[in-house]
Amino acid sequence: MPSSSRLVTPGEPSGSPGGGSDADDPEVLAFEQRRFRRSELDELTANLAAQLHRRGVCAGQRIALMSSNRPEFIVALRAIWRLGAAVVLLSPAWKQREVAAALSLTRPDHAVGDQSVLADLMSMLPLDDPVPAAGADLPAVKPVPTGEAVLVFSSGTTGLPKAVRHTHGAFAEAVRHWQQALRLGPTDRLQIVTPPSHILGLLNIVTVLDSGGWLRLHRRFDIETLLSHIESDRITVEMAVAPIALAIAAHPTLEDYDLSSLRYLMWCATPVTASVAEEVTRRSGVHWVTAYGASELPVLTCNVLTDARLDTVGRAVPGVALRIVSLDTAEPVLPGEVGEIQAQSTSVMAGYLPEDANNAAFTDDHWYRTGDVGFLDPDGWLRITDRAKEMIKVRGFQVAPAEIEAVLHGHPAVRDCAVFGVPHAADGEAVVAAVAVERSVPGDELAALVAESLASYKRLSEVVFVPEIPRLPSGKALRRVLKESYGRTSDQ
Repeated sequence: MPSSSRLVTPGEPSGSPGGGSDADDPEVLAFEQRRFRRSELDELTANLAAQLHRRGVCAGQRIALMSSNRPEFIVALRAIWRLGAAVVLLSPAWKQREVAAALSLTRPDHAVGDQSVLADLMSMLPLDDPVPAAGADLPAVKPVPTGEAVLVFSSGTTGLPKAVRHTHGAFAEAVRHWQQALRLGPTDRLQIVTPPSHILGLLNIVTVLDSGGWLRLHRRFDIETLLSHIESDRITVEMAVAPIALAIAAHPTLEDYDLSSLRYLMWCATPVTASVAEEVTRRSGVHWVTAYGASELPVLTCNVLTDARLDTVGRAVPGVALRIVSLDTAEPVLPGEVGEIQAQSTSVMAGYLPEDANNAAFTDDHWYRTGDVGFLDPDGWLRITDRAKEMIKVRGFQVAPAEIEAVLHGHPAVRDCAVFGVPHAADGEAVVAAVAVERSVPGDELAALVAESLASYKRLSEVVFVPEIPRLPSGKALRRVLKESYGRTSDQ
C-alpha cells in the first residue's frame, strides 16, 4: 500500500490515539449515526490486529473476510494488512455453495466476518467492535511489494468466478492511478453503496481514504437515501453503476434535491446509456464522467473531468498502455478498427486461481487480455462495444448487445433490458431482447424501434418480457442467466 496512506496502509498509525485538533485528527468515516476520526480507526485496527495475532494470524497467510457494508470491514481490512497477511474478499451475497467453492480455491488460513455462512464452513472471528486486547501496540509489518495483498473474485458472467490475485505493489499503483484520474484530495467526500468485496467498492474505499478524504458507507443501495446524503453530506463525487444511474434518472422528484456539491457523477462498470445520462444532467445540472477498469486491472482509462465525452471511456491513464487486436487473427489493428482490448501496466493482477486460467489471460508478449471489444481512435480515445464472449455473430457480422440495449433504453416504456444471442439454423445466431417495462408495450413496437435505428442484421428475432434484469453488484447484466432461462434455438 502507498506509504502516504492515512487509513488502510499497514504501517504506523498516522493519527494520535489521544485525539488532537480536528486538522490533526479529522473525521474520515460515517455510517448511519456513527462517526469515526482517524485516531479511532487506528485504535480499532490495532485492537483487531492483536486479536487476529493471538489466533495465529501472521505475515504471508490468507485471511477470508466476508462482511456487509459497515465500518468494521475497513477495520478488518487494515488489521489484516497490518499483520502482513493477504485478505480474501468474499461477497456477502454468496450462498454456502459459492463460499465453499471460493474457500476451496483460495485456501485461507483464518476467517473474520459477520456472515453465518462463513462461520459454518470454517472457524471465524466475529466482526464485532474490536475490544481492547493485550498487544494492541503490536508493530505493523512492512508490506513486501511482491507479496499478496488482496484476492477478489472476477464477475463470473460466463461461468464460476476466478480468484484475482493482487500484490501490495500492484494494488498501490492502482490506487495511485485512480486518485490521479479522479483528482481526489482531502476536500473530497464520497459515499459507498456498492459491496466492498467487489473491486470497485474496494478501490473507492482505499483511494478516498488514502487521499485524506471523507467517506460514508451505506448498508445497501436506496435511491432516497443516496440522494438525501448527497445533499446533507455535501458529497463531491458520486459513483453510479447502471442500476443506480437508472434509479437517479427515473426519480420523480430529482429536482427537489440539492446536488450542487457534486463535481461530477461517475458512470462505472458498464458502457454509458446516453439517454439515461442526458436525462440526469438535464434535470440536475450535474455532468457525467466515464472510466474503465476490471477486477484484473482496476484502472485502465478515465475521461476528461471537465468536458467528458460519454461516447468513450476516455484515454489510458498514465502507467497503462492499450492496444486493439483482431478478433480473428490476434494481430494489432489500425485506429478505428474494432477488436479485443489488451493492456499492460504495473497495476495488473499477479494472476488467477486456478492457475490454469492464466494461460488465456495473457498473450505470449505479456499483454493482459481484457475480453472486451472496442476501438481506439487516432487520438487515443477508447470506445467499448461489448464483451468478446457476449458478442452475437449473425451471418458473419459481429453484433454488440450494448448497442441494441442503448436503442431500447430510449423507449419511454423500457425500465431495463439486456440482449443476448441464441442459436439460429441459417444465421448462426439470432438476437433476443429481455425487457423489463414500466408499462405495457407491444414487443413488435420495440423490435420496430431497433429495426429503424440499426442495420438489418441487428434486428430482434424475439422480445421476452421479464420482471427484472438479473445483474451483478457491479451492474453488469447476467446475459448468461437470461439465455439459460429464456433462450432457445430460433429458426426465424
